[in-house]
Amino acid sequence: MKPRENRDRLIVALDTANTDDARKIVDQLADEVTFYKIGLELITNGGMELARELTASGRRVFLDMKFLDIGNTVQRAVANVARSGVSFLTIHGTDAKTMSAAATGAADSKLKLLAVSVLTNLSDEDLAEQGIVGLSPSQLVLKRALLAKASGCHGVIASGQEAAAVRQAAGDELLIVTPGIRLPDDDVGDQSRITTPGKAIKDGADYIVVGRPITQASDRRAAALRVLDNINQA
Repeated sequence: MKPRENRDRLIVALDTANTDDARKIVDQLADEVTFYKIGLELITNGGMELARELTASGRRVFLDMKFLDIGNTVQRAVANVARSGVSFLTIHGTDAKTMSAAATGAADSKLKLLAVSVLTNLSDEDLAEQGIVGLSPSQLVLKRALLAKASGCHGVIASGQEAAAVRQAAGDELLIVTPGIRLPDDDVGDQSRITTPGKAIKDGADYIVVGRPITQASDRRAAALRVLDNINQA
């Protein structure tokens, strides 16, 4: 499910506490944005109902749920999500059992599974704290991306700093979705491995996820247009 035009590459993260705020963002962005991400905070406060509203209105939805559990649980949960009509769903890309179970749950549906390789706020020190030594975040992303492809996932979540290596190693058929996007003058926030919209696309990303630079802007529509302009320039 490659994007048909540059506008479709932008996924706006509705990282808000309630659906009223999320609906205001969607209304203000109007037709400039066609794709939205709903994460755990909003899912636990009416987010699934909002997801159905958005899909019914012709918009696409990415559920960022990051499933990780025993195989049967993941398979059945993914099957339930597949029936909701959303386009993307995240699972943790740490092991083949989880990802293969998810692929079985999504079989015969239009749902695309995205494996989370390494969260974009994690550094070498964070990985060492988890007991992962001898691999940098970039090396671990590549390792997990190839495992995700072999396990039946449709794509991966990878920062812009790893997108080019993933694309080269995994080929064109694997979707790459890149969070941690900032324009040159944006605040970095809590992200450790960031990139600009245009560079992410140049480096192989199919989609980019943008949250605060748009949702916390005084003029959200103008902010979205700035991101799209940066993509178009690439």
